[in-house]
Amino acid sequence: MKVHEYQAKEIFAGFGIPVPGGKVATTPEEAAAIAREIGKKVVIKAQVHVGGRGKAGGIKFASSPEEAKQVAMDILSMEIKGLPVRAVLVGECLDVAEEYYLGVIVDRKTQKPVIMVSSAGGVDIEEVARETPEKIHKYVVDPSRGLLPYEARNLAFKIVSDGKLAVKTAGVLTKLYNAFVGVDASLAEINPFIRTPNDEMIALDAKINIDDNALPRRPHIAELRDRGAENLYEAKAREKGLSYVKLDGSIGCIVNGAGLAMATMDMVKHYGAEPANFLDIGGSSNPEKVTTAMEIILSDKNVKAILFNIFGGITRCDDVANGIAQALGNMDVKVPVVVRLTGTNEDVAREILKKVDLVSVNTMDEGVKEAIRLSKGGE
Repeated sequence: MKVHEYQAKEIFAGFGIPVPGGKVATTPEEAAAIAREIGKKVVIKAQVHVGGRGKAGGIKFASSPEEAKQVAMDILSMEIKGLPVRAVLVGECLDVAEEYYLGVIVDRKTQKPVIMVSSAGGVDIEEVARETPEKIHKYVVDPSRGLLPYEARNLAFKIVSDGKLAVKTAGVLTKLYNAFVGVDASLAEINPFIRTPNDEMIALDAKINIDDNALPRRPHIAELRDRGAENLYEAKAREKGLSYVKLDGSIGCIVNGAGLAMATMDMVKHYGAEPANFLDIGGSSNPEKVTTAMEIILSDKNVKAILFNIFGGITRCDDVANGIAQALGNMDVKVPVVVRLTGTNEDVAREILKKVDLVSVNTMDEGVKEAIRLSKGGE
């Protein structure tokens, strides 16, 4: 789950990380009032779940409440990468002497948190990694003991030479790691982390992604979800117990199990096509979930064929077949559907599917090839 910058800053502040003053506004009038309260030059930042806000014109400055009102009006009327701006953060404008990057992520290889620091702040870390990788310093943290003070200081001295500033930076690193663990984040990032001319060290920007699996035990964090900023169908899938991520291809994939779903997507790419999505109907599917999966897939106008790849263990093939039959009976499906079902109750499932207009195959390899062929008009 993503949270907005203003929410991330609130979380950071709760863990003692210094952040600029500011408040969120949803109307130009609120923005003007906040600017008047701050009493000096302000920065107004669009609150959307995408990067590149500055380049899109979603970050601007204002020197008076009246100017803040006009700037907020302009930004609140924008769309950035297809997402409407519904709120802006109005914050105090700080002088910047130097910019740094601080971040914590989960490393899949080591299965541990990794802290990354860089003297090249204010730039996308991916760009730094591509152009000047030597400026990125990484450290794997043992989660059983956390980030120790000497480890934080060693990292701080990688990017800050002054001893007093390094101590301040080490303190923020420790608090950033504590915030990362404290909210079950998959990413916590300060970019830029700045030094002001008065040698204050402040998190000028903030980004946090939360592990969805942790939300049931952190309801106060779950409440931060901005449902209006989410993909409608990803939200619907989550509510129905499905895992769905939209991609850019033309082969709609409905699969049970994340591993099989990834393998299916890999095979689609292997045979020269692109998957339109990741969609895992889970290990205990039922007809209603399958129908919902079909509705979500068909909402994507790029989909030219649908491939079901089901390996029935806990998932019963006849449940999936009933869901497919129900969906095809109730929906106007204008793209070909290819089904590979094997496992629990597959014989019953095949009998059900004989009454439905679709293509049934025996293996995953066959299914992928057939779905790709039909997506191109049966060439």
